[in-house]
Amino acid sequence: MTATCKYPEVNQLIAELPTRERDELLDHCELIELTNGEVLSVRQVSYSHAWFPLTAFISVKAAVSEHPAMEIGMIGHEGMLGVTLLLAVDQAPHQAMITGPGKALRISRVELQELLLGCPELLLGLQHYCFQLMKQMTQTAICTHFHRVEERLARWLLMTHDRSQGDDLYLTHQLLANLLGVRRSAVTLASGVLKKSGLIGYSRGRIRILDRQGLEEAACECYYVLPS
Repeated sequence: MTATCKYPEVNQLIAELPTRERDELLDHCELIELTNGEVLSVRQVSYSHAWFPLTAFISVKAAVSEHPAMEIGMIGHEGMLGVTLLLAVDQAPHQAMITGPGKALRISRVELQELLLGCPELLLGLQHYCFQLMKQMTQTAICTHFHRVEERLARWLLMTHDRSQGDDLYLTHQLLANLLGVRRSAVTLASGVLKKSGLIGYSRGRIRILDRQGLEEAACECYYVLPS
């Protein structure tokens, strides 16, 4: 049976820990509220903390010169931002930004590294998640190259829906375009296709999921490969 976190919202990595290690980790965590657009890590700058999202979710982004940063990974209640700390690397490999505001638990980098020395189940759980995040980033790169924008948009909306607290997502077309690495006009066309099919509704920066099953059918195969 999955353990229950002492907070109303649950991070899966923490909830699945044995009681002693879960309680020890929570004793060192701080419950915080994260706002939309908040930057948690900057490439090649040392992490201040590791974050375990509860209701918030995080976009991990990479960029090349003269182009907006594109999303290469998404982290919600299933995971943690800062897994490279397991590799004895303090510097963040990528930028991470909040795209879904909400609650998270955070622990200082130093405290987490000290805890890992005496919590083998915590270390093992985070190592397994590190592998899943690597798979997600690899699959996202393949998806970006081979799949149509409307398929990728459907996949992204499903992943976001999995990590959100309701059917309404507050996202502009420009933000979606940046995250998907395409022009704004491409997102407008793709979202128009999904809207015409009755899968989503949108107005003034709000997207509502209307037909979850239909959206799954419209998404590319990557949705079923990526961890949620």
